[in-house]
Amino acid sequence: MPKERINPPRLFPSLQYGFSQIVASSGGRTVYLSGQVAWDEQQQIVGPGDLRAQIWQTFRNIKTAMAAAGGGLSDIVSLRIYIVEEQMSNSHHVSEALLAHFPQSQAPATTWIGVRSLANGDFLIEIEATAVVD
Repeated sequence: MPKERINPPRLFPSLQYGFSQIVASSGGRTVYLSGQVAWDEQQQIVGPGDLRAQIWQTFRNIKTAMAAAGGGLSDIVSLRIYIVEEQMSNSHHVSEALLAHFPQSQAPATTWIGVRSLANGDFLIEIEATAVVD
């Protein structure tokens, strides 16, 4: 399904941070990913205390989940990113990962949320995704 990324000039230029202001789509199969974290397949944390390492593992998990649902990163239309509060000063790693995983023509709509903690004290970031797969 075609997805339209909309970035009105009257809103701040979000593409430089790796996300679109708006993504519109019609038809297709909607896929909702549960929050992905930096666990590997053995439920071992990847990158304890390292936000950058955890983000990259989280994106590997998102790719795996999307493939299982019959899609890929280009099908993601929205991300909700939860970052542990004390890591917010390192949130430039989030932009870096978004820019590496999504070309501007495929940048999803995104919300970043600072939280006190996540389900496991070792988690520094958790990312939910919504996708529209052909």
